[in-house]
Amino acid sequence: QVQLVVSGGGLVQAGGSLRLSCAASGRTFSRYTMGWFRQAPGKEREFVAAISWSGGRLYYTDSVKGRFTISRDNAKNTVYLQMNSLKPEDTAVYYCAAKEGITTMTPPSYDYWGQGTQVTVSS
Repeated sequence: QVQLVVSGGGLVQAGGSLRLSCAASGRTFSRYTMGWFRQAPGKEREFVAAISWSGGRLYYTDSVKGRFTISRDNAKNTVYLQMNSLKPEDTAVYYCAAKEGITTMTPPSYDYWGQGTQVTVSS
């Protein structure tokens, strides 16, 4: 069982940066794929980024490539999402999630979810 606690959301102007953190409890954290998802009002929850358990495989949705970076520190049981050059269209509730096995980009395949944090980007 894994418990995820997310922090780092907030309000930022377009072009600014935020870093989201997701702290996990669980003895097998290092073997979990970790992902970030987001959901804007009236929209489906969408994939943002994922990282394999080893940190060697990284995946991003096209709209954030070159601006967002996912990373993990298994010794600290924490995954991060560094968000640079933020745009108003990045405004959403961001969720951290974990799953066993191979890395995927499908929300239903993830087993554990954090509470979500609001990111608002003003123009």
